[in-house]
Amino acid sequence: MAINFKHSPRGHDLKDLDQQSSRRTFLRLASGSAAGVVLAPMCQAVGQGAHAGRQLSASQAGAVGDGKTLNTGKLQAAIDRLAAQGGGTLMIPAGTFLSGALFLKPGVHLRLEKGGVLKGSTDVRDYPMRRTRIEGHFQQWLPALINADGCDQLRIGGEGTLDGSGAPFWQAFWTRYHADRRTTNLDVPRPRLAFIENSRGVQISGITFKDSGFWNLHLYRCQQVLVENVRFEVPDGVRCPSTDGTDIDSCQHVTIRGCTYRVDDDCVCLKGSKGPFAMNDHDSPPVEHIRIQNNTYLRGGGVATLGSEATIVRDVVVENCKVQGRVPVVHLKLRPDTPQLYEEIHYRNITVEGEGPIFEVRPWKQYFDLKGQTPPKSTVRNVTVNGIKGSFGSFGVIEGTPGQTSLSGFTLKNIDVQLKNPDLKVDQGIDVTVKNVTVNQKPFVLNRA
Repeated sequence: MAINFKHSPRGHDLKDLDQQSSRRTFLRLASGSAAGVVLAPMCQAVGQGAHAGRQLSASQAGAVGDGKTLNTGKLQAAIDRLAAQGGGTLMIPAGTFLSGALFLKPGVHLRLEKGGVLKGSTDVRDYPMRRTRIEGHFQQWLPALINADGCDQLRIGGEGTLDGSGAPFWQAFWTRYHADRRTTNLDVPRPRLAFIENSRGVQISGITFKDSGFWNLHLYRCQQVLVENVRFEVPDGVRCPSTDGTDIDSCQHVTIRGCTYRVDDDCVCLKGSKGPFAMNDHDSPPVEHIRIQNNTYLRGGGVATLGSEATIVRDVVVENCKVQGRVPVVHLKLRPDTPQLYEEIHYRNITVEGEGPIFEVRPWKQYFDLKGQTPPKSTVRNVTVNGIKGSFGSFGVIEGTPGQTSLSGFTLKNIDVQLKNPDLKVDQGIDVTVKNVTVNQKPFVLNRA
């Protein structure tokens, strides 16, 4: 699988990155856009503007909600018509409207009414191959069911459902994987449910993402995004590969709150580029200023996962969340082939009621490729876990790639939990501070590996 990176005249070492980080912080403070300060309104009404009241129902546009008729052409024509008229909202009424890939236009919003289902076709021919962002680079691959590029102030909301009809796509992957264990995620093209790129002031609220063939909601190079009161679901008892809930790829100022995750991969995933030249990839700016609040986690690979493809991730706050399934809380994937800088990552006021580990910080070696280069250095620093209560499976592990990863500034405080495995495995040399931590009704003492 060929991966093309853009190279600057020279690379950056971590000292250069620290200097750039300090300069960007100074500029943000000077301009009033420091972490936690929202630069533009995030919660405006759907369709706000001169054409806020213009609505077009899928049924009025000739689409048929019988779950059998393919409506791609009718729905795309409705989107194009609204765009030509200056904008408006495409309404999906009660019924099941089957469709292939749709492409929203600037000023055109989407609302799914109660009982309304926009259901993805299971025929890959209804998702014509195109150049798209996927797993930290660009390649020819399937578009999503819903696509939006350069759609500032986009609104997708309502009480209805985006249904990816995922079962045939999952089966196709497992069939190939069992025939050839070298199969990667991208060897079997599967459509995402929604891909939104290069957009500001986006709001997604109320709807359900169901049975995606691949990732559910992929945000790329977006700013000032709110995802609120959204459900991400796959069926229990079924392996549904790569069904990430929300992928935040090279974005800044994103808030995820009041959402529920039952997926078969990472719930919220912070992504960027990958490989030994990743720091020179100008298509992948840092992931910064992320707020993950008041969510419920029932199944998935991580409450907030950093990686697997990611370079710089900073200023992330996960707070007031409830974990009820086997979902790791702090999940940092450390790629031995990618220079990474993870800093200022904070978890606070988390309730756990499940079987997973609190910490899953370790090397991630799946599919990595050094391309003949010297193994790069990475840094993880200033990670705090403040306020965890409940019962869980294990304390987990904090370890880096020997000779490559510097881990420091881990703080554990105000934790009171019942754990089946109370041991926390921490490599020698990692700076960990423990304050007011109780495990199984006893003061916790860190025993290093």
